Amino acid sequence: MINPRNPYPKKAKHKAKPSQADTLFAGRAGQEGLCLRILHLIRDELYLDFRYFDRALAMLAPEADESLQTLATDGIKLYYVPEQLIRLYPKNPVFLNRALLHSLLHCIFRHPWLRNGGDIPLWNLASDIAVEYMIDLFDKASVRRIRSGIRTRLYRSLEESGQPVSAPLLYEEILKNPPGSDSFRIFDLEFPSIEVLAREFHVDDHRRWPGDEKASPAAAQASSAWEKLGRRMDQELTMSGEDGANEGRQIISQIQTGRRRRSYSDFLRKFTVLQEELHINQDEFDLAYYTYGLQLYGNLPLIEPPESREVRKVRDLVIVIDTSYSTRGSLVRSFLTRTFEILQEKDHFFSRSRVCILQCDDKVRDHILVESDQDIRRLLSSFSLTGGGGTDFRPAFRYIAEKIKEGDLQDPQGILYFTDGKGIFPDAPPPYRTAFIFYGQKAPDAVPPWAMKLELSERDLSARKRPYSHPKATMVH
Repeated sequence: MINPRNPYPKKAKHKAKPSQADTLFAGRAGQEGLCLRILHLIRDELYLDFRYFDRALAMLAPEADESLQTLATDGIKLYYVPEQLIRLYPKNPVFLNRALLHSLLHCIFRHPWLRNGGDIPLWNLASDIAVEYMIDLFDKASVRRIRSGIRTRLYRSLEESGQPVSAPLLYEEILKNPPGSDSFRIFDLEFPSIEVLAREFHVDDHRRWPGDEKASPAAAQASSAWEKLGRRMDQELTMSGEDGANEGRQIISQIQTGRRRRSYSDFLRKFTVLQEELHINQDEFDLAYYTYGLQLYGNLPLIEPPESREVRKVRDLVIVIDTSYSTRGSLVRSFLTRTFEILQEKDHFFSRSRVCILQCDDKVRDHILVESDQDIRRLLSSFSLTGGGGTDFRPAFRYIAEKIKEGDLQDPQGILYFTDGKGIFPDAPPPYRTAFIFYGQKAPDAVPPWAMKLELSERDLSARKRPYSHPKATMVH
Protein backbone atom coordinates (compact mmCIF):
# COMPACT_ATOMS: atom_id res chain seq x y z
CA MET A 1 0.00 0.00 0.00
CA ILE A 2 1.33 3.36 -1.04
CA ASN A 3 1.63 5.99 1.63
CA PRO A 4 -0.07 9.11 0.22
CA ARG A 5 2.23 11.34 2.24
CA ASN A 6 5.32 9.72 0.75
CA PRO A 7 4.52 8.18 -2.65
CA TYR A 8 8.18 7.65 -3.43
CA PRO A 9 9.77 6.07 -0.35
CA LYS A 10 13.52 5.58 -0.40
CA LYS A 11 14.87 2.12 -0.01
CA ALA A 12 16.38 1.47 3.35
CA LYS A 13 20.11 0.97 3.18
CA HIS A 14 21.76 -1.44 5.57
CA LYS A 15 24.51 0.25 7.57
CA ALA A 16 26.99 -1.70 9.61
CA LYS A 17 27.00 -0.68 13.28
CA PRO A 18 30.29 1.05 14.08
CA SER A 19 32.47 -0.84 16.52
CA GLN A 20 33.47 0.66 19.87
CA ALA A 21 37.05 1.00 18.67
CA ASP A 22 35.92 2.95 15.61
CA THR A 23 33.94 5.29 17.83
CA LEU A 24 36.73 5.83 20.34
CA PHE A 25 39.52 6.36 17.85
CA ALA A 26 37.61 8.29 15.18
CA GLY A 27 40.21 10.98 14.92
CA ARG A 28 42.02 13.08 17.43
CA ALA A 29 38.84 14.49 18.96
CA GLY A 30 37.61 11.02 19.86
CA GLN A 31 40.92 10.08 21.43
CA GLU A 32 41.03 13.29 23.44
CA GLY A 33 37.45 12.73 24.62
CA LEU A 34 38.33 9.25 25.83
CA CYS A 35 41.38 10.56 27.71
CA LEU A 36 39.31 13.23 29.44
CA ARG A 37 36.80 10.55 30.40
CA ILE A 38 39.58 8.38 31.84
CA LEU A 39 40.98 11.29 33.86
CA HIS A 40 37.49 12.07 35.11
CA LEU A 41 37.06 8.46 36.29
CA ILE A 42 40.47 8.57 38.01
CA ARG A 43 39.54 11.74 39.85
CA ASP A 44 36.21 10.24 40.93
CA GLU A 45 37.92 7.17 42.34
CA LEU A 46 40.49 9.25 44.21
CA TYR A 47 37.76 11.47 45.61
CA LEU A 48 36.02 8.49 47.19
CA ASP A 49 39.14 7.76 49.25
CA PHE A 50 40.42 11.31 49.73
CA ARG A 51 37.54 13.72 50.32
CA TYR A 52 39.90 16.45 51.59
CA PHE A 53 41.57 16.56 48.13
CA ASP A 54 38.35 17.67 46.41
CA ARG A 55 39.59 21.15 45.51
CA ALA A 56 43.07 19.93 44.57
CA LEU A 57 41.60 17.38 42.15
CA ALA A 58 39.99 20.21 40.20
CA MET A 59 43.03 22.53 40.17
CA LEU A 60 44.96 21.11 37.19
CA ALA A 61 43.51 21.49 33.70
CA PRO A 62 44.30 18.42 31.52
CA GLU A 63 46.22 18.92 28.28
CA ALA A 64 47.63 16.37 25.84
CA ASP A 65 51.36 16.42 25.13
CA GLU A 66 52.86 13.80 22.81
CA SER A 67 56.43 14.86 23.64
CA LEU A 68 56.22 13.41 27.16
CA GLN A 69 56.58 9.83 28.35
CA THR A 70 54.41 10.10 31.46
CA LEU A 71 52.29 12.60 33.39
CA ALA A 72 53.72 16.05 34.09
CA THR A 73 52.56 19.31 35.63
CA ASP A 74 53.67 22.91 35.94
CA GLY A 75 51.21 23.68 38.73
CA ILE A 76 48.67 24.98 36.22
CA LYS A 77 48.00 22.08 33.86
CA LEU A 78 48.22 18.29 33.96
CA TYR A 79 50.01 17.06 30.84
CA TYR A 80 49.38 13.51 29.63
CA VAL A 81 50.24 11.25 26.70
CA PRO A 82 46.93 10.13 25.10
CA GLU A 83 48.09 6.81 23.66
CA GLN A 84 49.76 5.69 26.90
CA LEU A 85 46.83 6.81 29.02
CA ILE A 86 44.40 4.76 26.91
CA ARG A 87 46.72 1.75 26.90
CA LEU A 88 47.43 1.73 30.64
CA TYR A 89 43.96 2.38 32.05
CA PRO A 90 42.51 -1.11 31.35
CA LYS A 91 45.75 -2.83 32.47
CA ASN A 92 46.83 -0.92 35.56
CA PRO A 93 44.36 1.74 36.76
CA VAL A 94 45.99 1.81 40.21
CA PHE A 95 49.24 3.07 38.70
CA LEU A 96 47.39 5.93 36.98
CA ASN A 97 45.58 6.73 40.23
CA ARG A 98 48.91 6.92 42.00
CA ALA A 99 50.52 8.95 39.20
CA LEU A 100 47.79 11.61 39.31
CA LEU A 101 47.86 11.78 43.12
CA HIS A 102 51.66 11.90 42.97
CA SER A 103 51.58 15.06 40.82
CA LEU A 104 48.87 16.63 42.99
CA LEU A 105 50.88 16.10 46.18
CA HIS A 106 53.92 17.71 44.58
CA CYS A 107 51.81 20.82 44.04
CA ILE A 108 50.13 20.73 47.47
CA PHE A 109 53.54 20.49 49.14
CA ARG A 110 54.85 23.14 46.67
CA HIS A 111 57.80 21.06 45.49
CA PRO A 112 57.87 22.62 41.98
CA TRP A 113 58.62 26.09 43.47
CA LEU A 114 60.93 25.24 46.39
CA ARG A 115 64.05 24.09 44.57
CA ASN A 116 65.45 27.63 44.54
CA GLY A 117 68.48 26.93 42.37
CA GLY A 118 69.61 23.78 44.19
CA ASP A 119 70.70 20.51 42.63
CA ILE A 120 67.77 19.68 40.34
CA PRO A 121 68.07 15.86 40.13
CA LEU A 122 68.61 15.50 43.88
CA TRP A 123 65.67 17.76 44.69
CA ASN A 124 63.53 15.74 42.28
CA LEU A 125 64.53 12.52 44.04
CA ALA A 126 63.86 13.92 47.51
CA SER A 127 60.45 15.19 46.38
CA ASP A 128 59.52 11.84 44.82
CA ILE A 129 60.48 9.90 47.96
CA ALA A 130 58.46 12.27 50.18
CA VAL A 131 55.36 11.98 47.98
CA GLU A 132 55.56 8.21 47.48
CA TYR A 133 56.01 7.74 51.23
CA MET A 134 52.81 9.70 51.77
CA ILE A 135 50.84 7.72 49.17
CA ASP A 136 52.01 4.39 50.63
CA LEU A 137 51.14 5.66 54.10
CA PHE A 138 47.54 6.28 52.99
CA ASP A 139 47.07 2.56 52.23
CA LYS A 140 43.78 3.21 50.39
CA ALA A 141 42.27 0.78 47.87
CA SER A 142 42.54 3.24 44.97
CA VAL A 143 46.33 3.61 45.36
CA ARG A 144 47.39 0.46 47.24
CA ARG A 145 50.38 -1.45 45.86
CA ILE A 146 52.78 -4.02 47.20
CA ARG A 147 55.78 -2.34 48.79
CA SER A 148 59.17 -3.36 47.53
CA GLY A 149 62.04 -4.24 49.85
CA ILE A 150 63.69 -0.90 49.11
CA ARG A 151 60.60 1.03 50.17
CA THR A 152 60.05 -1.05 53.30
CA ARG A 153 63.64 -0.54 54.48
CA LEU A 154 63.71 3.16 53.67
CA TYR A 155 60.33 3.92 55.27
CA ARG A 156 61.38 2.14 58.45
CA SER A 157 64.59 4.15 58.55
CA LEU A 158 62.70 7.43 57.99
CA GLU A 159 60.26 6.67 60.80
CA GLU A 160 63.03 5.63 63.20
CA SER A 161 64.79 8.95 62.61
CA GLY A 162 62.03 10.65 64.61
CA GLN A 163 61.86 13.58 62.19
CA PRO A 164 58.83 14.50 60.04
CA VAL A 165 59.34 13.21 56.50
CA SER A 166 59.58 16.02 53.96
CA ALA A 167 61.43 16.82 50.74
CA PRO A 168 63.72 19.45 52.38
CA LEU A 169 64.74 16.99 55.11
CA LEU A 170 65.47 14.23 52.58
CA TYR A 171 67.35 16.68 50.38
CA GLU A 172 69.66 17.60 53.28
CA GLU A 173 70.29 13.91 53.99
CA ILE A 174 71.08 13.20 50.33
CA LEU A 175 73.56 16.09 50.23
CA LYS A 176 75.55 14.50 53.06
CA ASN A 177 76.77 11.82 50.65
CA PRO A 178 80.22 12.68 49.24
CA PRO A 179 80.29 12.97 45.44
CA GLY A 180 81.57 9.93 43.58
CA SER A 181 81.13 7.51 46.51
CA ASP A 182 80.51 3.82 45.75
CA SER A 183 77.49 3.61 48.08
CA PHE A 184 74.61 5.88 49.02
CA ARG A 185 73.19 6.43 52.52
CA ILE A 186 70.02 7.96 53.97
CA PHE A 187 69.75 7.96 57.77
CA ASP A 188 72.49 5.31 58.06
CA LEU A 189 70.69 3.07 55.58
CA GLU A 190 72.99 2.04 52.74
CA PHE A 191 71.97 1.51 49.10
CA PRO A 192 74.08 0.33 46.13
CA SER A 193 73.69 3.67 44.33
CA ILE A 194 71.48 6.72 44.07
CA GLU A 195 70.17 5.47 40.71
CA VAL A 196 68.53 2.52 42.49
CA LEU A 197 66.38 4.91 44.52
CA ALA A 198 65.67 7.10 41.49
CA ARG A 199 64.25 4.15 39.51
CA GLU A 200 62.19 3.01 42.48
CA PHE A 201 60.49 6.33 43.30
CA HIS A 202 60.37 8.28 40.04
CA VAL A 203 56.82 8.44 38.64
CA ASP A 204 56.10 11.71 36.83
CA ASP A 205 58.12 14.11 34.69
CA HIS A 206 59.49 17.22 36.43
CA ARG A 207 60.85 19.08 33.42
CA ARG A 208 57.96 21.57 33.48
CA TRP A 209 58.52 22.56 37.10
CA PRO A 210 59.25 26.31 37.26
CA GLY A 211 61.84 25.82 40.02
CA ASP A 212 61.17 29.32 41.37
CA GLU A 213 57.89 31.11 42.02
CA LYS A 214 59.51 34.24 40.54
CA ALA A 215 60.24 32.49 37.23
CA SER A 216 57.19 34.10 35.60
CA PRO A 217 53.91 35.80 36.57
CA ALA A 218 52.08 32.54 35.82
CA ALA A 219 54.45 30.57 38.10
CA ALA A 220 53.99 33.11 40.89
CA GLN A 221 50.20 32.97 40.54
CA ALA A 222 50.18 29.16 40.56
CA SER A 223 52.47 29.04 43.59
CA SER A 224 50.21 31.43 45.48
CA ALA A 225 47.10 29.43 44.55
CA TRP A 226 48.57 26.15 45.81
CA GLU A 227 49.86 27.81 48.98
CA LYS A 228 46.35 29.11 49.72
CA LEU A 229 44.92 25.66 49.03
CA GLY A 230 47.48 24.14 51.42
CA ARG A 231 46.50 26.56 54.17
CA ARG A 232 42.85 25.68 53.66
CA MET A 233 43.58 21.94 53.77
CA ASP A 234 45.62 22.47 56.93
CA GLN A 235 42.68 24.21 58.60
CA GLU A 236 40.09 21.69 57.38
CA LEU A 237 42.13 18.67 58.52
CA THR A 238 42.68 20.26 61.92
CA MET A 239 39.02 21.25 62.39
CA SER A 240 37.72 17.87 61.23
CA GLY A 241 40.01 16.01 63.62
CA GLU A 242 41.68 14.03 60.84
CA ASP A 243 45.02 15.54 61.82
CA GLY A 244 45.03 13.01 64.66
CA ALA A 245 45.58 10.17 62.21
CA ASN A 246 49.12 9.46 61.10
CA GLU A 247 48.47 10.39 57.47
CA GLY A 248 46.70 13.59 58.55
CA ARG A 249 49.67 14.64 60.66
CA GLN A 250 52.05 13.91 57.78
CA ILE A 251 49.99 15.98 55.32
CA ILE A 252 49.88 18.96 57.69
CA SER A 253 53.60 18.63 58.43
CA GLN A 254 54.57 18.67 54.75
CA ILE A 255 52.22 21.57 53.97
CA GLN A 256 53.69 23.62 56.81
CA THR A 257 57.23 22.71 55.73
CA GLY A 258 56.45 24.06 52.27
CA ARG A 259 55.21 27.34 53.77
CA ARG A 260 58.35 27.74 55.90
CA ARG A 261 60.69 26.79 53.09
CA ARG A 262 61.68 30.06 51.47
CA SER A 263 64.94 30.81 49.76
CA TYR A 264 67.14 33.11 51.78
CA SER A 265 67.56 35.26 48.69
CA ASP A 266 63.78 35.77 48.41
CA PHE A 267 63.57 36.49 52.13
CA LEU A 268 66.09 39.34 51.88
CA ARG A 269 63.79 41.08 49.39
CA LYS A 270 61.49 41.90 52.29
CA PHE A 271 64.10 44.39 53.48
CA THR A 272 64.42 46.31 50.23
CA VAL A 273 63.00 49.75 49.60
CA LEU A 274 61.74 51.38 46.38
CA GLN A 275 63.95 54.31 45.43
CA GLU A 276 64.96 56.24 42.32
CA GLU A 277 68.47 55.52 41.09
CA LEU A 278 70.56 57.19 38.38
CA HIS A 279 70.68 54.60 35.64
CA ILE A 280 69.69 54.39 31.98
CA ASN A 281 66.32 52.66 31.93
CA GLN A 282 66.40 50.48 28.81
CA ASP A 283 62.85 49.25 29.48
CA GLU A 284 61.42 52.72 28.81
CA PHE A 285 63.80 53.63 25.99
CA ASP A 286 62.62 53.26 22.38
CA LEU A 287 65.75 52.68 20.27
CA ALA A 288 63.80 53.15 17.01
CA TYR A 289 63.09 56.86 17.67
CA TYR A 290 66.66 57.37 18.83
CA THR A 291 68.25 55.94 15.67
CA TYR A 292 65.67 57.58 13.39
CA GLY A 293 66.62 61.00 14.73
CA LEU A 294 70.30 60.30 14.13
CA GLN A 295 69.57 59.27 10.55
CA LEU A 296 67.31 62.28 9.88
CA TYR A 297 69.32 65.07 11.53
CA GLY A 298 72.80 63.59 11.70
CA ASN A 299 73.56 63.97 15.40
CA LEU A 300 70.22 64.86 16.98
CA PRO A 301 68.19 61.98 18.39
CA LEU A 302 64.43 62.44 18.70
CA ILE A 303 64.41 60.92 22.18
CA GLU A 304 67.00 60.61 24.93
CA PRO A 305 67.21 57.55 27.20
CA PRO A 306 65.76 58.09 30.70
CA GLU A 307 68.56 58.80 33.16
CA SER A 308 66.91 57.27 36.21
CA ARG A 309 64.70 54.38 37.21
CA GLU A 310 62.88 53.13 40.29
CA VAL A 311 64.36 49.96 41.79
CA ARG A 312 64.02 47.94 44.99
CA LYS A 313 67.29 47.55 46.89
CA VAL A 314 68.70 47.47 50.40
CA ARG A 315 69.56 50.94 51.70
CA ASP A 316 70.23 50.51 55.45
CA LEU A 317 70.16 47.18 57.24
CA VAL A 318 71.16 45.96 60.72
CA ILE A 319 72.48 42.43 61.30
CA VAL A 320 72.74 41.29 64.92
CA ILE A 321 74.79 38.20 65.78
CA ASP A 322 73.96 36.29 68.95
CA THR A 323 77.41 35.68 70.49
CA SER A 324 76.28 33.62 73.47
CA TYR A 325 78.20 30.50 74.48
CA SER A 326 76.09 28.31 72.14
CA THR A 327 77.14 30.14 68.92
CA ARG A 328 79.99 28.90 66.71
CA GLY A 329 82.27 31.32 64.89
CA SER A 330 82.44 29.25 61.69
CA LEU A 331 78.66 29.16 61.48
CA VAL A 332 78.36 32.93 61.90
CA ARG A 333 81.03 33.51 59.25
CA SER A 334 79.11 31.26 56.83
CA PHE A 335 75.93 33.21 57.53
CA LEU A 336 77.58 36.58 56.91
CA THR A 337 79.39 35.31 53.82
CA ARG A 338 76.17 33.97 52.28
CA THR A 339 74.24 37.13 53.15
CA PHE A 340 76.72 39.44 51.44
CA GLU A 341 77.08 37.07 48.48
CA ILE A 342 73.34 37.32 47.84
CA LEU A 343 73.25 41.07 48.27
CA GLN A 344 76.17 41.53 45.87
CA GLU A 345 75.27 38.99 43.21
CA LYS A 346 71.66 40.20 43.02
CA ASP A 347 72.79 43.85 42.94
CA HIS A 348 70.67 44.58 46.01
CA PHE A 349 72.77 47.53 47.19
CA PHE A 350 72.23 51.16 46.25
CA SER A 351 75.33 53.21 45.48
CA ARG A 352 75.04 54.53 49.05
CA SER A 353 74.00 51.73 51.37
CA ARG A 354 75.06 50.78 54.87
CA VAL A 355 74.92 47.53 56.81
CA CYS A 356 75.50 47.67 60.55
CA ILE A 357 76.88 44.47 62.15
CA LEU A 358 76.29 44.12 65.90
CA GLN A 359 77.57 41.37 68.19
CA CYS A 360 75.45 40.90 71.29
CA ASP A 361 74.98 38.33 74.06
CA ASP A 362 73.55 40.02 77.17
CA LYS A 363 74.94 43.36 75.97
CA VAL A 364 76.23 44.85 72.71
CA ARG A 365 79.90 43.82 72.39
CA ASP A 366 80.90 45.12 68.96
CA HIS A 367 79.65 47.48 66.24
CA ILE A 368 80.96 47.33 62.64
CA LEU A 369 79.72 49.54 59.81
CA VAL A 370 79.91 48.19 56.24
CA GLU A 371 79.65 50.74 53.42
CA SER A 372 81.71 49.31 50.54
CA ASP A 373 82.95 46.09 48.95
CA GLN A 374 86.29 46.70 50.62
CA ASP A 375 84.57 46.79 54.03
CA ILE A 376 82.87 43.48 53.25
CA ARG A 377 86.16 41.77 52.32
CA ARG A 378 87.84 43.14 55.42
CA LEU A 379 84.98 41.97 57.66
CA LEU A 380 84.86 38.42 56.28
CA SER A 381 88.66 37.94 56.35
CA SER A 382 89.15 39.03 59.98
CA PHE A 383 85.80 38.34 61.64
CA SER A 384 85.85 36.87 65.16
CA LEU A 385 83.16 36.47 67.81
CA THR A 386 83.10 38.72 70.85
CA GLY A 387 81.07 37.70 73.86
CA GLY A 388 80.11 34.31 75.24
CA GLY A 389 77.63 35.15 77.99
CA GLY A 390 73.89 34.60 78.24
CA THR A 391 71.38 35.65 75.60
CA ASP A 392 69.24 38.75 75.95
CA PHE A 393 67.78 40.28 72.77
CA ARG A 394 66.64 43.55 74.37
CA PRO A 395 70.05 45.36 74.57
CA ALA A 396 70.48 45.19 70.78
CA PHE A 397 67.09 46.85 70.20
CA ARG A 398 67.84 49.57 72.77
CA TYR A 399 71.24 50.19 71.16
CA ILE A 400 69.69 50.54 67.68
CA ALA A 401 67.07 52.96 69.03
CA GLU A 402 69.82 55.11 70.55
CA LYS A 403 71.83 55.16 67.31
CA ILE A 404 68.75 56.19 65.33
CA LYS A 405 68.08 58.99 67.84
CA GLU A 406 71.69 60.17 67.61
CA GLY A 407 71.58 60.15 63.81
CA ASP A 408 74.19 57.39 63.31
CA LEU A 409 71.49 55.15 61.81
CA GLN A 410 68.91 56.66 59.48
CA ASP A 411 65.66 54.78 58.93
CA PRO A 412 66.92 51.16 58.76
CA GLN A 413 64.76 48.88 56.63
CA GLY A 414 65.00 46.12 59.19
CA ILE A 415 67.02 43.92 61.49
CA LEU A 416 68.21 40.35 60.96
CA TYR A 417 68.90 38.64 64.30
CA PHE A 418 70.93 35.43 63.86
CA THR A 419 70.40 33.32 66.98
CA ASP A 420 69.46 29.98 68.52
CA GLY A 421 66.36 31.63 69.99
CA LYS A 422 67.11 30.87 73.65
CA GLY A 423 66.91 34.30 75.23
CA ILE A 424 64.70 37.15 76.42
CA PHE A 425 62.63 38.80 73.69
CA PRO A 426 61.42 42.44 73.75
CA ASP A 427 57.82 43.00 74.77
CA ALA A 428 57.04 45.77 72.27
CA PRO A 429 57.74 45.67 68.51
CA PRO A 430 60.30 48.13 67.10
CA PRO A 431 59.31 50.60 64.31
CA TYR A 432 61.06 48.53 61.63
CA ARG A 433 60.91 44.98 60.26
CA THR A 434 62.49 42.35 62.48
CA ALA A 435 63.41 38.77 61.62
CA PHE A 436 64.89 36.11 63.88
CA ILE A 437 66.97 33.63 61.88
CA PHE A 438 67.62 30.09 63.11
CA TYR A 439 70.08 27.59 61.70
CA GLY A 440 69.40 23.84 61.68
CA GLN A 441 66.51 24.00 64.14
CA LYS A 442 62.87 24.92 64.43
CA ALA A 443 61.93 28.41 65.57
CA PRO A 444 60.89 28.35 69.25
CA ASP A 445 57.35 29.20 70.29
CA ALA A 446 58.65 32.12 72.37
CA VAL A 447 59.33 34.25 69.25
CA PRO A 448 56.90 37.20 69.50
CA PRO A 449 54.12 37.34 66.88
CA TRP A 450 55.31 40.70 65.51
CA ALA A 451 58.65 39.23 64.39
CA MET A 452 59.34 37.22 61.23
CA LYS A 453 60.95 33.79 61.55
CA LEU A 454 63.27 32.06 59.10
CA GLU A 455 64.80 28.60 59.47
CA LEU A 456 68.02 28.13 57.52
CA SER A 457 69.78 24.91 56.68
CA GLU A 458 73.17 23.90 55.34
CA ARG A 459 71.76 24.13 51.81
CA ASP A 460 70.77 27.78 52.34
CA LEU A 461 74.27 28.80 53.42
CA SER A 462 76.18 26.86 50.78
CA ALA A 463 75.72 25.69 47.17
CA ARG A 464 76.63 22.08 46.66
CA LYS A 465 76.24 20.12 43.44
CA ARG A 466 76.29 16.41 42.67
CA PRO A 467 77.27 14.74 39.38
CA TYR A 468 74.08 12.77 38.85
CA SER A 469 71.78 12.39 35.87
CA HIS A 470 68.11 11.68 36.57
CA PRO A 471 66.62 8.74 34.63
CA LYS A 472 63.64 9.19 32.35
CA ALA A 473 60.28 7.92 33.53
CA THR A 474 57.89 5.96 31.34
CA MET A 475 54.47 4.48 32.01
CA VAL A 476 55.53 0.83 32.07
CA HIS A 477 54.30 -0.11 35.55
